[in-house]
Amino acid sequence: MVLLEIQNLKKSFGELEVLKNISLKVSENEVVSILGPSGSGKSTLLRCISMLETADGGKMVYCGKTAAQERDGSIIYAPKPELKEIKSYFGLVFQNFNLFPHYSVLRNLMDAPVHVQKRPKAEVEKEARELLSKMGLAEKADYYPYQLSGGQQQRVAIARALAMKPKMLFFDEPTSALDPELTAEILKVLRALADEHMTMVIVTHEIGFAKSVSDKVIFMDGGVIVEQGSPKDVIDNPSNERTRAFLKKMEEK
Repeated sequence: MVLLEIQNLKKSFGELEVLKNISLKVSENEVVSILGPSGSGKSTLLRCISMLETADGGKMVYCGKTAAQERDGSIIYAPKPELKEIKSYFGLVFQNFNLFPHYSVLRNLMDAPVHVQKRPKAEVEKEARELLSKMGLAEKADYYPYQLSGGQQQRVAIARALAMKPKMLFFDEPTSALDPELTAEILKVLRALADEHMTMVIVTHEIGFAKSVSDKVIFMDGGVIVEQGSPKDVIDNPSNERTRAFLKKMEEK
């Protein structure tokens, strides 16, 4: 089953075309990694598909429901009630955690399921504590974000996204704010989610991780998808010169 389908997505900031006719599909249980140099449009793509940014053109379909489509040269989004439902299909994890600093770890997880999804508090708390356990953070439930390391904060952010029971998770450079040791900690969590068949779209610069965990790899440059395919095709045997140059540069770092 296709959970996300994007057709000819376009986005400009003033004169700068950041996304040029991007089309992609994400199927259930699939892990899709998006690679590319800085300024290639990866994060803007993620912000558009998570609806933090308004696209300028194209079509976006989530679990068979159309969130936005182009009519007469401009993009029309679905009515608010429909968009609210569509947004419940996915969770988003940012590179800088975005936790509520004045809420405890447990309350960070419980707030949206209780207040947005109107689920029973006792049920939500039980699930939140189970998620914290799974993330190795059971004893941190009453801590505040400032009392945690970056890696712990990112694990809380992942648990918070999972608490909403989304059908898929989007990650925007989930390890870029972390040092190598903490990066390994987060990649381990993502591997475990992949093993549980969580559908994920991950913008990352971790080539080895993308190669080992992805079903599909997309390489972007200059606002277009240069190539996409299996990790074997795109990372081991790239057909495009731009992909080869990027991977070579990453190897040298």
